[in-house]
Amino acid sequence: MSAKIKDRHLVGAGAAACAICCAPPLLALLGIVGAGIAATVATLAFAGLAFGAVVLSVALLALWARRRAAHATCAPGGGPVDVSISGRPSDSDAPQDPMPAADKIAPWTP
Repeated sequence: MSAKIKDRHLVGAGAAACAICCAPPLLALLGIVGAGIAATVATLAFAGLAFGAVVLSVALLALWARRRAAHATCAPGGGPVDVSISGRPSDSDAPQDPMPAADKIAPWTP
C-alpha cells in the first residue's frame, strides 16, 4: 500500500465503508450457519434419545417376556404321573383319513 500520509483518511473511509456495507450480510451468514449447526445438533440429540428410548423399551419387554416364560416352564407339577404301556392301540384310536378313498366317492351326475 503506497498511500501518502495526507491520503490516509481515504483508506480509513474505505475501511469504514466496507465494514458498514459488508458486516451485516457476513454476520447474517454466520448467524444462519450457527443456527443451522444448533438445529442440527438438537435434531441429532433428539433422534438419539428417541432411538435409545425405543431400544430400552424393547430390551425391557424382551427381558420381561423371557423371565415370564422361564417361570411358566419351571412351575412345579401336581406330582408324579402314571404312564401305562399297553399293546397295540385299537382301530378306534387310529387317526381318521381326511380324504376318502376314490372308490367311496359318488360319481357326479348332471
